[in-house]
Amino acid sequence: MILYNITVNVENSMAEEWLDWMIKVHIPEMMATGYFMRNQVSRLLNEVENGGVTYAVQFFCRNLDDLQEFQRDHDPAFQEKHARRYGEKALSFRSLLEIIGTDVERKQ
Repeated sequence: MILYNITVNVENSMAEEWLDWMIKVHIPEMMATGYFMRNQVSRLLNEVENGGVTYAVQFFCRNLDDLQEFQRDHDPAFQEKHARRYGEKALSFRSLLEIIGTDVERKQ
């Protein structure tokens, strides 16, 4: 499984509106593409004082081929829509992670 992670630093003045838009509009639109199995949104707790709030928006994808197809056919439009709406007030970067294990227990 592949985790598509989008880390976004949002200016404090826009944080509440941005999060509301992500949850009600952007994430449902991305899920509607059919490429992702589930998603989650997290907020960074050990925030550096930079006048913003940092979120990690994560989408779980079955495999790398599906994610690459999504990135080719859909992601540019999603990124453009986000950039038009928030510009420099919500800066993001993306990372891909391969999930090796989940709920791994420590054996004694």
